[in-house]
This record gives sequence, structure tokens and C-alpha cells, in this order.
Amino acid sequence: MYQPSHGKFVVADPAALLAELAAVLPATLVTAGPDGLLVSILPMLFDPTEGEHGVLRGHLARPNPQWRELVPGAEAVAIFNGPDSYVTPSWYEEKRRTGKVVPTWNYTTVVAHGTIALHHEPEWLLAHVRALVERHEKDRPEPWSVDDAPDGYVEGQARGIVGLELRISRLEAKRKLSQNRSAADVAGVIEGLEAGSPRERAVAADMRDDGD
Repeated sequence: MYQPSHGKFVVADPAALLAELAAVLPATLVTAGPDGLLVSILPMLFDPTEGEHGVLRGHLARPNPQWRELVPGAEAVAIFNGPDSYVTPSWYEEKRRTGKVVPTWNYTTVVAHGTIALHHEPEWLLAHVRALVERHEKDRPEPWSVDDAPDGYVEGQARGIVGLELRISRLEAKRKLSQNRSAADVAGVIEGLEAGSPRERAVAADMRDDGD
């Protein structure tokens, strides 16, 4: 992933950012097949304790051809994109001073590179599904559990998925949040974003956190 030479968008702890994003966002999984690239959107669990950079675990529907067409040993990437937004030059103090400004886009992203192993074992799949459900249900007022389903139901559903494990060989992360602009320009962007959509307000919050 491209990083400008000024280095202001580099994330010091990519694993921490991955853990933050993977907890609430799905991954875009990109793999190579005989006929080209294949893409799926899926939630993944990040385990930072395995291997040098950690492991991502997820699953695909069994009819999804992506898992069948994996090229053995080929690199795959899982992309986690945080809040993003267009930034208009009208928010910059520099526009009023010199007019020498152009639009841009602010965003946060992590790209995990690695190779994928598949899992068909019922015990692996059931443990994964339970962990995934618990991750996303634990903070709800009435959390649902796999144990709430009738006996045998979840086991039957698990036969329709294939587990996958991406062992991370390289992590790249980038937070492009106007760090290359003046303090006045950053303040103008935050003010503009905070008056916008929920997604724009989320970018403004990221910018405030980055400046703390």
C-alpha cells in the first residue's frame, strides 16, 4: 500500500488497529483463482497470539466458489476499511489564504497479507461460529447464543460453510486524516465533517482521536 514519503499517515501499531476494526467491521477478502481474483465480504476474528503477526479466521458459504479456487500457497489479502469521507477544499483555511488547494479523501484502512488454510472439521466450524457470535452479541441487551437454537440446528447449518484461516505474513495500515495539513485546515475539516452524515462524523471523530 502506498505511503507518501512524509510518513504522516503511517500507523505505529497496525495490529492494534486491525483488532479495533475487525471487532466491528467485516473484511474484504481477495484471493487468486485460476481465472483471476475473487472477492468476498465476511466477518473475521483476529487472534494476535498466533504466529509473528497473528491469524484471521472466518468462513465462506460452501457454494461460494472462492474457497474451491484458491491457488495453493498464493498470497491473499484481507482488507478492513474504517470510516472514510470526501474532503472539500472549501473547508481549508488555505483556500481563503492562497487558493492553492485540491479535494482529497480521508480514510483508515488495514491490509493483512498471508496464505489461507481451509477447515472442514465440524468441531473447528462450531467453535468458530460460537466465537463469532459471542464477539458480536456480547454487548447487546438480550444477547443471542448458539445454545438458544434447537438441538442440532447450528450443527446442520455449519455443514453449509467452510472455515478459513489467514496466517498473516505482513500487515499494512494507513490513517489518512489530513495530518499533512495545517492545524487551521484540520480544524476546518473537522468542523465541516461534523456537520455532515454519520459516516462523515465518524471520520471527524477519528481525526480528533488522532490529534489527541
